Amino acid sequence: MTKTLLSIGHGFSARALAARLIPKGWRVIGTTRSADKAEEITATGVEPVIWPGRDLNAALEQASALLVSAGPGPEGDPTLAVMRAEIEAAAPRLDWAGYLSTTGVYGDHQGGWVDENSPLTPSTARGLARVEAEAAWQAIPGLQLHIFRLAGIYGPGRGPFAKVRKGTARRIIKKGQVFSRIHVEDIAQVLEASLAQPNPGAIYNLCDDDPAPPQDVIAHAAELLGLPLPPAVDFETADMTPMARSFYAESKKVRNDRIKHELGVTLLYPDYRAGLAALLRAESQNESAEKA
Repeated sequence: MTKTLLSIGHGFSARALAARLIPKGWRVIGTTRSADKAEEITATGVEPVIWPGRDLNAALEQASALLVSAGPGPEGDPTLAVMRAEIEAAAPRLDWAGYLSTTGVYGDHQGGWVDENSPLTPSTARGLARVEAEAAWQAIPGLQLHIFRLAGIYGPGRGPFAKVRKGTARRIIKKGQVFSRIHVEDIAQVLEASLAQPNPGAIYNLCDDDPAPPQDVIAHAAELLGLPLPPAVDFETADMTPMARSFYAESKKVRNDRIKHELGVTLLYPDYRAGLAALLRAESQNESAEKA
């Protein structure tokens, strides 16, 4: 029997998961808001469904698993706002459901460690919205829900190299500031492992082994490229958007022991050095292939 995943908000992380599942016989249906993006999704082997629309309910009826990547907005969780009743009806039929949240739910810990049992004390509106969205999904009766709290995501096309090459990268310096991060391929392998061994009610932090100051990542990217070290700028005087500045309001190190012990995951990219080196190799290989 073909397993079918319905991916709501079929974005960066969900695409990486689909690339793993489809060769193994999974059918993946992904939502998108535009016909143009539907063509892009089709090219990856995923069946597109326009959001919102009548076809979405039919897709949910066919799904054995549900992945929700769409984040909350001003009106709360967008998926539940549109189809809560349908999801409640489908819950007993679903073998697995996953909700992609964020480590922002933990708030600021002044550089200290957090794990899945740490209190949820978000210090930003985005973090609070995620806490509320998590609770809304947990409240659905009978849903085999797994929550994945993601650190900062990077991967192909999402990394520091472009800004370093353009000369627009800066090393923002704020004393004691650390961030956790995760390569998109490691997100995909954690989700695949969870699909293979469901544990309804489980919550997992998805991050690598090396929480690090953001300026160190930028500096290493420049070193890999053989380019000058981007200028250091003090956080207090840096010209930043309110969104960018808000990320610096929280500093914490996130533990990832549970994905290793419960799901048996070995990270492909346990730190940003391994991840950035792999991105650069992939870029080089792609360029060589295009020239061939």
